[in-house]
Amino acid sequence: MERTESDFDPGAKYHVPGNVPYARYFLARIPAISVSRALCREAGFKGPLHRCSIYGNKAAGEKLNKMLAIGQSKPWPEALETLTGEKQMDASALADYFAPLKAWLDEQNKANGYPVGW
Repeated sequence: MERTESDFDPGAKYHVPGNVPYARYFLARIPAISVSRALCREAGFKGPLHRCSIYGNKAAGEKLNKMLAIGQSKPWPEALETLTGEKQMDASALADYFAPLKAWLDEQNKANGYPVGW
């Protein structure tokens, strides 16, 4: 069925009528990808972050277990620190993860003469 601007599709997503902030979903990606980057470093992975797998890597598994063992006994920044070495969230992990996509998009914008910006 064709949709028009008179249809209220956002209302079908619980978060809109329930007034649940969406920012926390975006912000949750920062520590998640930071954890992934730290585990990939622990595993000795040298390639692009989006290609990393720690499957079967004992060193990465031990480091992850150490963080998970903390559970709720300490605040989450301290658990994050056991894995990443920092208590602050660091969004550079997002940039690392999406670097190949950004490079491709930059190429496409340049090749097609697409304007960048608002």
